[in-house]
Amino acid sequence: QVQLVESGGGLVQAGGSLRLSCAASGSTFSTGGFGWYRQAPGKQRELVATITSGGTTNYEDSVKGRFTISRDGAKKTVYLQMNSLNPEDTAVYYCHHGLLGLHYWGQGTQVTVSS
Repeated sequence: QVQLVESGGGLVQAGGSLRLSCAASGSTFSTGGFGWYRQAPGKQRELVATITSGGTTNYEDSVKGRFTISRDGAKKTVYLQMNSLNPEDTAVYYCHHGLLGLHYWGQGTQVTVSS
């Protein structure tokens, strides 16, 4: 069973930065894809960024140029570097791993951006 443990959320002022971490356990880290999702109150969960096993990345339009997703195979950890944060980025952020129709989720971490 794959387990995903997130950390790095918190409170930051507009224009600031945070780095989220997702530590993965299990045997499937080196294959399949990882992604970060977020959900704000009263809104649907949306895909923010993805990274494939080959390192290909994709981003939701509103975060392009501000967020960077990366992975460290030695640490079995996926990161989301978030720069130039604004209040619209406030949400619970979730790490996701998918492989052959199986889906795994982290517990979620709160990101709050004040104006």
